[in-house]
Amino acid sequence: MQRSQTPAVVREPVDREDVPPGTVRTGLIGAGIGPSFSPALHEREAHALGLPLRYRRWDTDRLGAEPGDVGELLGAARTRGYAGLNITHPCKQLVLGHLDRLSPDAAAIGAVNTVVIGEDGGLTGHNTDWTGFRDGLADGLAGTAPGRVVLLGAGGAGAAAGYALARCGVRELDVVDIDPARAAALAASLRPHAGAGTRIDGHARTALAGLLPRADGLVHATPVGMAEHPGLPCDAGLLADLPWVAEIVYRPLDTALLRAAREAGCRTVDGGRMAVHQAAEAFRLFTGRTPDPDRMLAHLAELIATEQEDGRVA
Repeated sequence: MQRSQTPAVVREPVDREDVPPGTVRTGLIGAGIGPSFSPALHEREAHALGLPLRYRRWDTDRLGAEPGDVGELLGAARTRGYAGLNITHPCKQLVLGHLDRLSPDAAAIGAVNTVVIGEDGGLTGHNTDWTGFRDGLADGLAGTAPGRVVLLGAGGAGAAAGYALARCGVRELDVVDIDPARAAALAASLRPHAGAGTRIDGHARTALAGLLPRADGLVHATPVGMAEHPGLPCDAGLLADLPWVAEIVYRPLDTALLRAAREAGCRTVDGGRMAVHQAAEAFRLFTGRTPDPDRMLAHLAELIATEQEDGRVA
């Protein structure tokens, strides 16, 4: 049944303050995005580069819109002269049908987290989650080949991380999920993007204990460890003799998994690296300017520390 109401954002501007001429206008579309650090990350980096930029939240919950209204929200942003918007849950797949073009990587992953609005008004979808994971892993594990990897979690974050691993020469990849069908589906979708001779299989969650002792690394891509979902995603004893562990969760930046991994002698990569590198690539796409990921990582650490001091994260 067709909704009778127009999304509130179309009726009433999301930008309530005057924006000086020449300002690059960007933002984020998603539900419940009030706590997002994206505005601060993008605006701080723009300030450091001497670039006038505004980054605004287009929160469907606050705007009286539905996730399916993402196309109308993009149209409103285009009318207001936006350079582009990031897209987050639950719109990363819903947005696909409203775009004029997709980057090859976004098409392969089947999800978009960045939309660039061209000078001709065309909407091009990109996925910077996978490059964010790729670059974050390269930063944190410099000189280390992927080897044999266990990917725990076959959702959106897992799909981006799995695609990055497949593209970066992983030798063996075991995708593990509480839903074995979802793990198998992700594994099948990744095989065409891996090198010749690469083995990629999907497994039920119960297979984890048998897979980790033979792995070179673990990539964790489930919500466990977030402030709202505290705890460990696996038995800490399974981390013994595991060379490295990479985390997707970045709030908190130092999760229970990372602490347990360090105690077990593993090298670790926190989720902040992926968050920063995906934001940095989106920033480049929006502005054409090259950001400094190290500076953005310092900004993220400061933002998270302030949040924890204020008692907003356990």
